[in-house]
Amino acid sequence: MINLFPQQLFLFDPLSLFFLAVIALVCLPSAVFSIGYLRQDAPRKKAFAWALLSGFTISMSLVVTSGNLLAFLISWELMSLLSYFLVVFDYKHEKSIRAGTIYLIMTHVGTAFLMAAFFILYTQAGSFDFLAVKEAAKAMPDQARNIVFLFLFVGFATKAGVVPLHIWLPIAHPQAPSHISSIMSGVMIKTAIYGMIRFFIILLGPSPAWWGILILVFAIISCLVGVIYALMDHDIKRLLAYHSVENIGIILLGVGSAMLFASKGMALAAVIAMCAGLYHLVNHALFKGLLFLCSGSVVKATGIRDMEKMGGLIKNMPWTAAFFLIGAMGISALPPFNGFVSEWLTFQAFLAGILQSQGWIKLFMVLCAAALALTSGLAAACFVKAFGITFLALPRSHRCEQAKEVSLSLKLGMGFLALMVILFGIGAGVIAPYIARLAGDILGVSTPAFSFRWFGLSITAGQAVSISPFMIAALLLIFICAILSWFISGLGAKTIRYETWGCGYYTQDARGEYTATAFSKPFRIAFSFFLLPYRQSKKLWDSFYHVRSFTYETHTTQVFERHFYEPLLKSIYYIAVKFRKLQPGSINLYLLYIFIAVVALIVITGAFGL
Repeated sequence: MINLFPQQLFLFDPLSLFFLAVIALVCLPSAVFSIGYLRQDAPRKKAFAWALLSGFTISMSLVVTSGNLLAFLISWELMSLLSYFLVVFDYKHEKSIRAGTIYLIMTHVGTAFLMAAFFILYTQAGSFDFLAVKEAAKAMPDQARNIVFLFLFVGFATKAGVVPLHIWLPIAHPQAPSHISSIMSGVMIKTAIYGMIRFFIILLGPSPAWWGILILVFAIISCLVGVIYALMDHDIKRLLAYHSVENIGIILLGVGSAMLFASKGMALAAVIAMCAGLYHLVNHALFKGLLFLCSGSVVKATGIRDMEKMGGLIKNMPWTAAFFLIGAMGISALPPFNGFVSEWLTFQAFLAGILQSQGWIKLFMVLCAAALALTSGLAAACFVKAFGITFLALPRSHRCEQAKEVSLSLKLGMGFLALMVILFGIGAGVIAPYIARLAGDILGVSTPAFSFRWFGLSITAGQAVSISPFMIAALLLIFICAILSWFISGLGAKTIRYETWGCGYYTQDARGEYTATAFSKPFRIAFSFFLLPYRQSKKLWDSFYHVRSFTYETHTTQVFERHFYEPLLKSIYYIAVKFRKLQPGSINLYLLYIFIAVVALIVITGAFGL
């Protein structure tokens, strides 16, 4: 008799506790945010939303605390099912149903690969228990370990939204309620990172170098593809969803580098890289959770998701604008906010790898550092667009003119995460030691790679490197206070206010503003080899000499959908049509199928001596 639930049903080691803390940091303010967000919904719908939110949070907690394969798989499926219902929560809209369908298909494709890997692990260990699997992995043949790794990577990468398995993410995240989008992007996709760390490093043990290289290659692709598509998108929630793809790539840069360095015996560099990945994981949860809540406030106040129809919201929604700006600076890795610290750590991991390695690894680390630098620059440009087009200048629609600041519960949810974005930046010297200790525990390295102080942190791997986000924040504050004192005291030059020159036009309106499309055009041209842009224009004539209206549209090609998923779906439909002929509705034919299947099983059982 198989014991499905052995002695270790739950696991509360440092890695599990870390992810439980991340779940709490995002889910609690999102729950507070939902109080005001759902206020106008019917009581029954509101109760259903709260039940789903509670179940969703519990299921994620079960995933990161499961102590055996079967419990992990059941929790994983429960999390996927509850998140599906949250994606299709607004079931009256066709887009929600389509997004939920795509999400359900993709998540079950990933689950199928996980089940295959778990089956192989069970046959090797004879138990579902994590400890038994860890012991069995030591004697597992290399070929079996490699197959398990590939299956697990596909399964977890699908949930994480790693390119090219990301197709569901920019479709599903925007359709969910905004507080759910915050949790899905900030926490749920991180459970896949938990799975990678738990299985690749802790359970399967020492890995060959190519495992880390494979993860790094997909991480680079995800970083660049995510941020490029985000630059092109003008739907504020879909733009944030693409940035989730980008930031998952940044997290995997740390995890993949740690695996590569560990395989080469570079212990200090491995600890730095893992610390960077874990720090960015929690940082992304904070600033992306904040940004999704801010976008939800904007959508709640205006009913609009298209940034081209926004503008001027900073006057009517100053709190939301301030919180969005904090999140934007965090995700753009500007000091002294939290994103700067984790990306700085990632660069230091690459630097340590370059200094301690030789040959092709040195060149590969240079490539990774260059990809991260390009990603950071493009992300900053994207959020200049997102904040400027959404909150500055004049309103582009009547709804934005009439928008009002959101209620207290929504501001409390956003305010808490905004505070965390600041604290995890200036308090890096206090927070990072715990994450570094966790990184060393995961990798089995006790040698300290860091020297931490309240005012900053130093890295001693190859050469001493230090940073002080706290001092950076203090200097910035002193600079701002000096500028304000200069003008308040009257020492500054007298300001003369006058209308901006309107190029000869008598009045200025929203039509003369810089648009999101215009902002992204240089990037669309620069990356045209990948985006494959195309244009559509249409003229309506009153007469031969007079054009009544002219419309112009520009679009980019969704490369992965067009060249991979669409041909795949067409092939599946074609095969399904052919196989439909095997089901003519004849019971005699069905009985024949059963007889053939039984005979085949008998032959296979006899051949293999089962």
